[in-house]
Order: sequence, then C-alpha cells, then structure tokens
Amino acid sequence: MNKHEEVRAKAQQTFQNHLDYLSSGRVEEWVNLWAENGVLEFPFKLPVYPDKVEGKAMIREYMRHFPETLKVEFSKPVFHRTEDPTLVIAEFTAKGQMLTTGRPYNQTYISVVYTEDAKITRYKDFWDPLVALTALGENNNYKGATATL
Repeated sequence: MNKHEEVRAKAQQTFQNHLDYLSSGRVEEWVNLWAENGVLEFPFKLPVYPDKVEGKAMIREYMRHFPETLKVEFSKPVFHRTEDPTLVIAEFTAKGQMLTTGRPYNQTYISVVYTEDAKITRYKDFWDPLVALTALGENNNYKGATATL
C-alpha cells in the first residue's frame, strides 16, 4: 500500500470509529477523534439548533447528552473515492430510537469529513431534519441543542 492509500485508509478508519463510538454511547472516545479546532456543521439544521459547533470543547458539550437521548445502529458506510486521501465522503443509514420519546429514528446520511493525522477537522453532516424533528416530538428536547453554545 502506498503512502496515499495509507492516509486514505486511516481517514476511513477514523470515520468508522466515529460511527462505532456514537452507536455504543462512547462520547468521550468519539470526542477524542476530533482536532482541537474541529468544526461540526449541519447544513440542514432544525430550528433552535446550531448550524455549526466549533472547537473540541464545544463539540463535547453539544454531544454529551447523546447516549441518553438516542440509541442508534449505523449501517456499513459506502465510501466515495476522492482525489484528496484525507477527505472522506460516506453514505450510510441509522436505525434507532429516540429515548426521550420512544419514537423511531431512521435516518439517511451523507457525510463530508475532512481529516488530518486521523483527527476530524471538519464534518459536514447532511441528513433529513424532518426525521429528527418527528423523532424528537413536540418538545424537541435534545439537551445538546441549547447547551451553552
């Protein structure tokens, strides 16, 4: 395997770790996948939710309630090859349940993830906000949404 492919494999493994850690509620390990100045972006966000969370500390704050809010299993991602081996573009799905409402959460994602030295520097999370809104219910009660951001 040449150096270019080693970098690509490392970036894709970082992405797979991201899915594995979130689905098992291992938020601190998930946060450790991020660069200190990482940026998490939501191009299709819900009202009152941020469209961008910047910095590892704020990403931790935003996601710390995830395990008590959502139980989810992710499908195996389909990776789309890019010229830049540090860039991961992946399609995958989630099947789960919003623990705060008991409602199903079945989502389709396309993620555009920039990495550097196996750390996530920028993550653009493309998903259907109506699926999340329906699962969250009338209270729209994900505590991370308004957590001191």
